[in-house]
Amino acid sequence: MKKPAKSSSKKRIQKKSTSPPKRLGRMQFKFECTSDPKEIAKVEPFLQKINKATRMDDGTFYRLLVAGTEAINNGILHGNKSDPNKSVCVTCTVDSRKLIFRVKDQGRGFKPEEVPDPLEEKNLMKTSGRGIFLMRSLMDKVNFTLTSEGTEVELVIDMKHLGHG
Repeated sequence: MKKPAKSSSKKRIQKKSTSPPKRLGRMQFKFECTSDPKEIAKVEPFLQKINKATRMDDGTFYRLLVAGTEAINNGILHGNKSDPNKSVCVTCTVDSRKLIFRVKDQGRGFKPEEVPDPLEEKNLMKTSGRGIFLMRSLMDKVNFTLTSEGTEVELVIDMKHLGHG
């Protein structure tokens, strides 16, 4: 008896990819505005551009939106005293490990430890003084650096938990 001929077509089994999510390459974004409070309207479109490139989850984007807007607003109002001849410069560097959002104004600086705690009873009804508190609450790390050219705030988000690292 003759053996049946082997079929040349092989059954293909597709395996699900077990490789980790694609790592983010290093990206940098820049934004500059004059110290006019109306410039705040340009912040969200800038942040949307960053979000589109990094694909942050909604919660992480919201954290950056609130803290980043606060930092830029503080640079315009408090650092540069709304002087339209001064500017606020923003640099955002992102890789698979972290997002670093730096906001630099041309003001004379301040001592963050001297900013009143907005949660103290005497400060609860004040209309200002919550920006630094919000930044510290929403970001993984916040640093303030006083330079001869102005104040720089650095906001950091750990990107590893987002599946990029």
